[in-house]
Amino acid sequence: MGYLKFASPVLDESTIAGVADVLRSGQLTSGPWVQRFEQDLSVFCGGRPTRVLTSATAAIEVALQLCDIGPGDEVITGAQSFFTVLNMIVKAGARPVFVDCDLVSRNIDLAQIEAAITPATRAIIPTHYPGALVDMDALFALAQRHELRVIEDAALVIGSQWHKRNVGAFGDLVTFSFHPNKNVTSIEGGALVVNDASEARRVEVLRFHGIEYQADRTRDVAFPGGKFNMPDINARIGREQLQHLSEFLARRRALADRYFARFATDPPCILPPKPATPDDEGYSWNMFCVLLPLDRLSIDRKQFRDALEARGIGTGMSYEALHLCTLGRTYGGHKGQFPNCERISRETVSLPLHAGMTDADVDRVCAAAAEVIAAGKAN
Repeated sequence: MGYLKFASPVLDESTIAGVADVLRSGQLTSGPWVQRFEQDLSVFCGGRPTRVLTSATAAIEVALQLCDIGPGDEVITGAQSFFTVLNMIVKAGARPVFVDCDLVSRNIDLAQIEAAITPATRAIIPTHYPGALVDMDALFALAQRHELRVIEDAALVIGSQWHKRNVGAFGDLVTFSFHPNKNVTSIEGGALVVNDASEARRVEVLRFHGIEYQADRTRDVAFPGGKFNMPDINARIGREQLQHLSEFLARRRALADRYFARFATDPPCILPPKPATPDDEGYSWNMFCVLLPLDRLSIDRKQFRDALEARGIGTGMSYEALHLCTLGRTYGGHKGQFPNCERISRETVSLPLHAGMTDADVDRVCAAAAEVIAAGKAN
């Protein structure tokens, strides 16, 4: 029985052959495949302008620059997220303001956002999780009342929908990730969805050194932009992957349904939100995260993960509480501040879930988890 990775991309022979075609073309970066990938993403996002970059991290950084956010500004974000959001807020020179999340859905707490708004607040960055999305109507109504920008960290949820509209097809600024553990991959890469052609042109400047061309084709820089332009090889892979997204998502949904049907431990774990119907297309299922019942076990999370690893099953951990990392503490983060985020950070485990898995793989994970938890049950 082979090792089961907790995340892995599905790359077919057509995609692999496409990489060779790009290499033979001699046009390796910022060329025709980048343009084609952007066009396809724009169609996927309801015609909204979309620009690709080297990572979702770069997309967050450029989005903050696009909003002219810098020193003296505050950005509200959830304490339950990957380090990207915190790092880029601080890198922009702004102050991160954390709020808690829902324990099960992990969605940002809208009431706490409202309470955290000050005259210095400029934007909200919610992180979407692969299950039930935050109430998007309420989020944007709140932002509109307070004249705030919204930068959606949608790294995990390309293909998720709100009222049958793709995430990215509405709202303000939206960022996607194409890392190998996401729903579609360009190996490394990300995208930023913007509102109009003017913002799209600004992104093009910001992702390539801040260079602007003058009438005589000389160059000028007014803002210190980065080097975030995507190579054509990555765009070629990403475009092929996007064409398979619907089938990838169908497989992920089937695997998630099987987890819901088969995952049972004693004592029980807390599972993610279950779709209203088995064929609910609002859920993209990039991850399947559970909360371990550590208060009723004689083992800790590391021992649980080690036991699955010994059985040839990989796991992940999504995520640590941002306000308790060393950088987060410099902005006032402390234990007891956000109970739900802190509980998630202590108890969360990401189980294997990717489009290359079989039903038998899910059954294997469920059986192993039940066995380990039963053996570790406290007396």
